[in-house]
Amino acid sequence: EKSRGGKKKPKKGDARVDMTPMVDLMSLLITFFMLTAAFSKPKVMEIVLPEKLKKDETVEPPKIAESRTLNIILGPDDKVYWYPGKADPEVTVLQETDFSAEGIRRVLLERNRALFRKIDQFEKDVISGKIDIKQDSMRSAISQLKKDDDTGPIVLIKAYKTSKYKNFVDIIDEMSIVGIARYTFTDIDWIEEKLVVDAINREQATSSGSAQ
Repeated sequence: EKSRGGKKKPKKGDARVDMTPMVDLMSLLITFFMLTAAFSKPKVMEIVLPEKLKKDETVEPPKIAESRTLNIILGPDDKVYWYPGKADPEVTVLQETDFSAEGIRRVLLERNRALFRKIDQFEKDVISGKIDIKQDSMRSAISQLKKDDDTGPIVLIKAYKTSKYKNFVDIIDEMSIVGIARYTFTDIDWIEEKLVVDAINREQATSSGSAQ
């Protein structure tokens, strides 16, 4: 059409906005926020603590079989010392290791192999569908396996004065990985402190001898 002045009138078109890119953007944002929410969930470490005693209540410490006792001492510089049974200042020599897979984990696994195999087989049966059980019931079943264990080690964890707080978390992780049923934190005594000093001195003497 022409206007009175002889010029053509512009065609009126519908003003449409292509929302396809916005849909793609929303999909990306939803994915991003879902992943962010998953990563931001607080990580909680489960620790079994003894029941709190009532006022004026006393409980005799449980008797621990010396043959099952494994003492672990968190030392300086991320070192771990261990010895079985009861400490004797004239006889006991601390064994030194670390937090690697071939370190304290192997020491624990060798002493907890029977229970570890039971728990590992139970988890495999659940995953394969051989055992049909809910998540909560699975945890209860594993707890019962640990409760019934009467051959695994009883681990006493102690800390030397220059040990790191991080190593407390590390050793708890190792207990969980290997499936140790019974462990506790207790104070280091003067005999064990002396044994740690002796171990440090032996290492320094060995290093000095190698350097010469």
